[in-house]
Amino acid sequence: MSSVDSSSKAGKIFDVDTVRVILAQVGPYRRRFAWTGAMVILLSSLVWIRPALIRQAVDVHIATGDLEGLLRVFLMVVGVLVVEALVQYRVTYLANWVAQSVSLDLRAKLYRHVSRFRLKYFDQTPVGALVTRHVSDIDGVAGVFSNGILNAVGDLLALFVVIGAMLYIDWSLTLVVLLPIPVLLVATRIFQKHIKGAFVDVRNQVAKINEFVQEHVTGMHIVQAFNRERVEAEAFADINRAHREANIRSIWAFSVFFPVVEMLSATSVGLLLWLGIGHVVHGGLTLGVVLQFILYVFMLYRPIRQLADRFNVLQMGIVNADRVFKLLDRDDSIPEPTSPQEPSWQGEIAFEDVWFAYVDKEDGTPDWVLRGVSFVVNPGERVAFVGATGAGKSSIVNLISRFYEFQKGRITIDGVDIRDIPVDVLRSRIGVVLQDVFLFSGSLRENVRLHDQDITDDQIWEAIRVVGAERFVERLPEGLDHDVRERGATLSVGQRQLIAFVRAYLSNPHILILDEATSSIDSESEQWIQRATEALTSGRTSLLVAHRLNTVRDADRIVVLHQGEIVEQGTHEELVALGNVYHGLFEMQFQALG
Repeated sequence: MSSVDSSSKAGKIFDVDTVRVILAQVGPYRRRFAWTGAMVILLSSLVWIRPALIRQAVDVHIATGDLEGLLRVFLMVVGVLVVEALVQYRVTYLANWVAQSVSLDLRAKLYRHVSRFRLKYFDQTPVGALVTRHVSDIDGVAGVFSNGILNAVGDLLALFVVIGAMLYIDWSLTLVVLLPIPVLLVATRIFQKHIKGAFVDVRNQVAKINEFVQEHVTGMHIVQAFNRERVEAEAFADINRAHREANIRSIWAFSVFFPVVEMLSATSVGLLLWLGIGHVVHGGLTLGVVLQFILYVFMLYRPIRQLADRFNVLQMGIVNADRVFKLLDRDDSIPEPTSPQEPSWQGEIAFEDVWFAYVDKEDGTPDWVLRGVSFVVNPGERVAFVGATGAGKSSIVNLISRFYEFQKGRITIDGVDIRDIPVDVLRSRIGVVLQDVFLFSGSLRENVRLHDQDITDDQIWEAIRVVGAERFVERLPEGLDHDVRERGATLSVGQRQLIAFVRAYLSNPHILILDEATSSIDSESEQWIQRATEALTSGRTSLLVAHRLNTVRDADRIVVLHQGEIVEQGTHEELVALGNVYHGLFEMQFQALG
């Protein structure tokens, strides 16, 4: 799948490369799509019939007073209208069915693709931009099928059918009717050039609005806490005005183009009446033929007007498709091993001279967060990592789950390099409890089992009792059906942490990672978290990251980091006795308490 440059392709009605990629999405629906196309061709092929029947009614039956024949023609016209209506209904239904099916598949494909990206990508990409790709951009691609390419083909075919019918009746009168067409072609080209950049700009402005709204609604407590409502509202007003201006530029082009089409259509009708009536008076033409030509003129310009709408849909679809397919073409996922291996899962973890940086400096060199880190965690050992903010504690545990990729060195589990372990296997064996617990809107039940239908309510209650969360869960009016709301808004910080422990227990991990799990809770909640920690770490290799040193005093070993390097290791008592970095941290936190 290859994307195209939207800035260079946006001005083409049918950019072959882009349309080919879009049409490839039809996939399993190609039979219905082809059937829809066949009905579009049928519908376009019928446009000449009604004017021909009306000509017959005027020249044959009305001229001779044949009321019975006129009734037959009337019934035939009604029959043609019914057939056209039925075919049009089927075309509309099938085209939209295909469009929604393509939208369903493409959106699922995009979500699966993006969900495997490295966390670094999400650190650098606004959430609103991803929402735009998954929602409005894919809807734009679907519009190509529902109201774009097939209808455009039908309109073009209708044009040729009408012109062919007119030439067959009277070629000289047809040429007169077509005299304004060159002017229309020039107007269309000018319209195309003016509309070219507007569609790209509109989509970019939509993405900016989504990004701004998503970020500021999520961070509204910060906006209000710092009294920034007015300032942020003004910033949003600027983005909103830019969005309006982009839309106005596209609307302006349409507001000029449509009156031009109407004027040229009226010109064709005027020329037709001027010459046609003269021919009728002199006996060269019948009134029915002139009337037939007038109907054909309206049929000629109606598809032209509709083509402008199709052009709009196609242009937007091309721009949207380019953005979606560029994201699908992007390979930001963690590479899977070519020769996968699986460790014994005894739980030994080893870092061997590991160097890691999230970003590069301005000169292009890595801004190292970890510098030559080496240590071994034995099976079943409970190891704590402490240090000042930015020392590299969280980076260590992030690397074990391969949330980020290290640049140099080696990390092994039971002697197997983690890069040789399939990512889904690795993460299924590691339980993670983070400081910032994220709960999805929905029931407590779904938040702890994360849509794993094999986990029963009995298993959930067992996990709740093990980690000591039953005290607050039993008090919830709906129990496991309690709606925690977005980000767990109905629960306290401590309660959310306990839910995270329940999640981890249910996953039954071989390795447990607790990253700052008690840094944001009160003393009472900390006691419950400590109980949950003891229950969860029992018999498991456990890595604990903490600022509060009292939560790691009972760890089998404490690793002290400073500026990305390990400076001390040992038990709490050993490190206090050394009187170095850990002793300083300990004194800072506990000396005041005696």
